[in-house]
Amino acid sequence: MEFPFDKERQYFPILKNKIQLSSCSQSAMSLQVAAAMQEYTDGWLTEGMDWTGWVHRVEMAKQSFATLINASPDEIAVLPSVSLAASAVASALQFTTPRNKAVTTEMDFPSIGHVWLAQQSRGAQVAYVPSENNEIPIEFYERYVDEQTLIVSMSHAAYYNGLKQDLKQISSIAHDKGARLFVDAYQSAGCAAIDVKEMDVDFLTAGAQKYLLGIPGIAFLYVKKELADELQPTITGWFGRIDPFSFDVKSLDYAEGARRFDTGTPPMINAYAANAALELINQIGVHRIEPYLNELSSFAVSYGQEKGLTVASPLDIKRKAANTAFHCPNASLIEMKMRERGVIVSARNDVIRIAPHFYNKKEEVALAIDMLRELNS
Repeated sequence: MEFPFDKERQYFPILKNKIQLSSCSQSAMSLQVAAAMQEYTDGWLTEGMDWTGWVHRVEMAKQSFATLINASPDEIAVLPSVSLAASAVASALQFTTPRNKAVTTEMDFPSIGHVWLAQQSRGAQVAYVPSENNEIPIEFYERYVDEQTLIVSMSHAAYYNGLKQDLKQISSIAHDKGARLFVDAYQSAGCAAIDVKEMDVDFLTAGAQKYLLGIPGIAFLYVKKELADELQPTITGWFGRIDPFSFDVKSLDYAEGARRFDTGTPPMINAYAANAALELINQIGVHRIEPYLNELSSFAVSYGQEKGLTVASPLDIKRKAANTAFHCPNASLIEMKMRERGVIVSARNDVIRIAPHFYNKKEEVALAIDMLRELNS
């Protein structure tokens, strides 16, 4: 396998001394992100405040995320986390009619499930699509989504083992029953192709710190243009108003489009970092990144099996994203021991996740698997 990203690999200084394979949790820092954060702090140090410039950078980050998923910038809101993005969407839904069911899955990240459970006091009925051998057969959605379903909530790629689901197919199932689709793309944005128009997604959210190469503290929320103006989130703030700078404490007017889902003052330095990271992803192109990561996925699965490890991820590469999970009873301890040896991976429950990005080489994946086999024996 020829390595296609020699030039881009140089943007990540940590790779000179360590092997970072933790993009399902935190990607490596690029020189571009470091420079963007320095630009923010330098301006703060020398100018004291550059409110116009800061807000402009937030808008640039929205544009960059919109480009990534084939959306319009006015369909993108900025929030501090995916959990808050999901909560804002939930707050805009009404669970007071017979169509009051929120269907989520057993493989979603816990905080997403918690958001829907929190709506029970507002009348929501919550149903969980079960998993089978760490996968979710498409027919399970057909069984659980019905005429009482208001929202279907699912992960594009599962945090546990990288299971990648067919957004277009699930969207069709939801819409056929009159439901809307909410997608957590935290584990797929930046490593898998997303086209919200072609896939007919209603809501999609992703944070910046994983495959988007950014830092914690900022997330993006896509709301389909045709839907946004129908909704009034009760989780809100002054940036969700038509004119935030009117400072009218007695009026609750909603901005047009997804901007009504903005809340308080945006996380400015996080937006600087996110925009630089997204610009890099868009410059390289997910159309180049995804095929390469599929090759690494295929290698990780086959090499791990060859070394006697039990793969918790789907064996069909078309059914998984970049994360390859291996069963490991003492996962947290093994993660720490690998880190001590200069290999950064990510533990979750009973698995070690090896999650490369475009800047990683096959040899690094092999070394990590060899080390995991040694420590796990």
